[in-house]
Amino acid sequence: MSRSARLLQLLDALRRARRPQSGPVLAQQLGISLRTLYRDIATLREQGADILGDPGLGFEMRPGFLLPPLMFTADELEALMLGARWMGKQADGQLAAAAASALERIRSSLPVELRTEIDTSGLLVPDMQAAERTAEPWQGPLRLAIRSQHKVLLRYRDQKEQASERCVWPFAMGFFEHVRVLVAWCELRQDFRHFRADRVLQVQELAERYPETRARLIQRWSRQMGYRIGR
Repeated sequence: MSRSARLLQLLDALRRARRPQSGPVLAQQLGISLRTLYRDIATLREQGADILGDPGLGFEMRPGFLLPPLMFTADELEALMLGARWMGKQADGQLAAAAASALERIRSSLPVELRTEIDTSGLLVPDMQAAERTAEPWQGPLRLAIRSQHKVLLRYRDQKEQASERCVWPFAMGFFEHVRVLVAWCELRQDFRHFRADRVLQVQELAERYPETRARLIQRWSRQMGYRIGR
């Protein structure tokens, strides 16, 4: 096992533990010597891991610690890079810029040899539909409404070109290859509806929060799975 893989396993073991773990227990779990374990814990602390404890007292990791990018496996890094690049092609300008920023932050923290390997991985996200894609200026406001769990007054044009005004509770957005879809509870229909972002004419975020939590709405929608496009 490589050293980086061993350090990743140690982080996972500390993250999942519900109580402080003794050095011998961790060493046995990872199949390494106690001396190697103490050296690995020192290395992780140097890299920013907030690991509490000492030999004889046990070790635990304070909640909220994020894995540094260099601790990801090659497959995980490729998945992150590919996902960020895909999002850069599909999302609104603000989210695309955030994806590019996150991608560069991960990339800049990698060792030189791993950075070169990722840059030349050959995994590409071609922008084949750039010329055909319709600008969707409402993506940003809709994402913010989902995040804040606020009601939205939506002016929408359906597939028959008929416009309507809805008060909806937005709680999810799907990013498909050719279209972005808002998932919301529609007060007019008293049911879940799906609204294509390219058919939205106007968005007004209201000050009122919707009465259910986003998590609860997602659970209800997932159970119902009603794929009825807004109309």
